Amino acid sequence: MRLGLALGYWGRGPDPGHLDLAREAERLGYHSVWTAEAWGSDAFTPLAWIAAHTSRIRLGTGIAQMAARTPTATAMHALTLDHLSGGRMMLGLGLSGPQVVEGWYGRPFPASPLTATREYVEVVRQVLRREGPVELAGRFHSHPYLGLDGTGTGKPLKPITHPLRADLPVLLGAEGPRNIAQTVRIADGWLPLYWSPLRTDVYAASLTGLPPGFMIAPLVRARICDDVAQGLLPVKAMLGFYIGGMGHAARNFHADLMGRMGYEEEARRIQELFLAGRREEAVAAVPTAFADEISLVGPRGRVAERLAAWRAGPVTDLLVTAPDPATLRVLAELNG
Repeated sequence: MRLGLALGYWGRGPDPGHLDLAREAERLGYHSVWTAEAWGSDAFTPLAWIAAHTSRIRLGTGIAQMAARTPTATAMHALTLDHLSGGRMMLGLGLSGPQVVEGWYGRPFPASPLTATREYVEVVRQVLRREGPVELAGRFHSHPYLGLDGTGTGKPLKPITHPLRADLPVLLGAEGPRNIAQTVRIADGWLPLYWSPLRTDVYAASLTGLPPGFMIAPLVRARICDDVAQGLLPVKAMLGFYIGGMGHAARNFHADLMGRMGYEEEARRIQELFLAGRREEAVAAVPTAFADEISLVGPRGRVAERLAAWRAGPVTDLLVTAPDPATLRVLAELNG
């Protein structure tokens, strides 16, 4: 199992420690570093900055939102960064949810998310393969565009720039069972948001027939500390926000996932509290057991014991969100 560093997206401004963390991760032998986006900073620009200050560590978007760019624009970002970094780029994509897609990007959430995802990936693949002009008679991503509100003069094109790698890895952030199963069929890897080594059965049916080299790369919050309860507070805060506020009350993919993992009643309670403006109570309502099983928090010995459970399953890459270099160092030592 390889280690990756997950830096996430910016809050109020850029984190001055992110570049140092990325350099330290490279020094410690971490395989990859990942950036993200929500409705603030973008995923690609910080990754380009990190690429310019590192030489070996792989670079991934975890995740770039599909609604933010057309698939050809996303492919342009990926092939450009792949060239500039000497072939280190990995493209992680996610559909996000209706609240963000329609509220932030001002676009309709697709009526058929699986079809929209499949078409998006197909267009990206065509750009990277550069075998001919990009052409797709799609429902959501037709190339050229043939909608009635267009001019009808679109011409199929292939990229001027020759991609460095036709097989640049494409990974998907998927949460629903059918979406995960499609990810296995069309992508090079899967980026789970929540993974519990105690509940791998939740995903088992969707992960049948994994192709060789398929990446399973979940995010995990890690912290080497003496006080487990204190160390879990950031995990609970993250869960409270995602379960409670990252989606509509009637359509929140994160809350649905928590329910499938055995915490349906708790997930709905977190939503109720968060949407009522009682955010501190929503965070307090996050079950400690759930926060604990999807993270690696506590003294070195406790983390070592729990890390063994992660290594025993199908996870290929552990994408670590860690607040300090000491935690990164201990995980590197424990992972061998």
